[in-house]
Amino acid sequence: MSASRAHSPDYTLLIVTGILVLVGIFMIASASPVIGEARFGEIYFFLKNQLLGVGVGVIAFLAGWRIKYTFWKKMAPLILVASLLLMALVFIPKIGLELKGAARWIELGPITIQPSEIMKLAFVMYMAAWLASKQKEVKTFSTGFLPFLIMLSVVSLFFILQPDIGTLGVLVITATLLFFAGGGKLAQIGILCLIGIIGLGIIVATQPYRLDRISVFLKPSEDIQGIGYQLNQSLIAIGSGGLWGKGFGMSQQKFYYLPEPTGDSIFAVFGEEFGFMGNIVLIMLFLLFSWRGIRIANHIPDSFGSYLAVGITLLIVIQAFINMAAISGLVPLTGLPLSFISYGSSALVINLAAVGMLMNISKYTRV
Repeated sequence: MSASRAHSPDYTLLIVTGILVLVGIFMIASASPVIGEARFGEIYFFLKNQLLGVGVGVIAFLAGWRIKYTFWKKMAPLILVASLLLMALVFIPKIGLELKGAARWIELGPITIQPSEIMKLAFVMYMAAWLASKQKEVKTFSTGFLPFLIMLSVVSLFFILQPDIGTLGVLVITATLLFFAGGGKLAQIGILCLIGIIGLGIIVATQPYRLDRISVFLKPSEDIQGIGYQLNQSLIAIGSGGLWGKGFGMSQQKFYYLPEPTGDSIFAVFGEEFGFMGNIVLIMLFLLFSWRGIRIANHIPDSFGSYLAVGITLLIVIQAFINMAAISGLVPLTGLPLSFISYGSSALVINLAAVGMLMNISKYTRV
């Protein structure tokens, strides 16, 4: 079959994504009633909002699936500019919403939007278009590395000001790997890593609570009722799940022990209810998602589709593995949600839209 003609999409990717979304719905149903009643007087508050997010996400997914992926190459610069404007709006009073010292949301009546989620996908789309247009010029300093560094620095500034360092980390790692896939030299990647380490050091020095997270990571048993509370409660949840878990809905740690049982700590609730074997299955699902995404990238005949497929896959999978690693005590806590599973409509809608694009790309792979 000709590479330019559409054929059946990657239904394995569709099934894996569907399973992950269903896992998310069931985990929100299990983890949220207690805090839903405590915070909002309604046990199904989080579940209803998440189901609404799934509904909007399915529409976004279908749109991404139906629109030919080459359309996004033309629209990428405009979408990036629009995303930057949305990122700026979070700092405007009465439009931006600040929670726990972070200005990351836009409040439009009953609707709350997190622009950083839109920015992640917008930047990957723009990078894919940029890399496809540059080709061998990516290797040069003036036309490749320097423009990339400037683009990444401008976008990073918005994340730092919010602050949202966890999401920035996902974006920087994804962008760096995408730049390398597009032809960036190892020396350039080394420079990026050095700049990243210096930047992270400055951020930690100016935001002491981030130093606390590193301290907890290195010595998790210290101050278990203070800065080490979340990590220790997460480890208790995962450990008490044993091999097979306590069963769906039977988590004890969700009862006011885990600080954010529907957010970044939802993996701990999952581990408690489904045990080590459940965790292995979840990890395998994300690995299968990663394999299908990279396979699509390797089989698409044009460079834009390939870079876009790689970028989307990395965005989703890197965030998922950072979340699971952080809650397991393998890396410092980041506050990042678990892709498809944690509560949050903005992230879910954008992730489903991105998978829709990936499905569309899969229709044009070589078979």
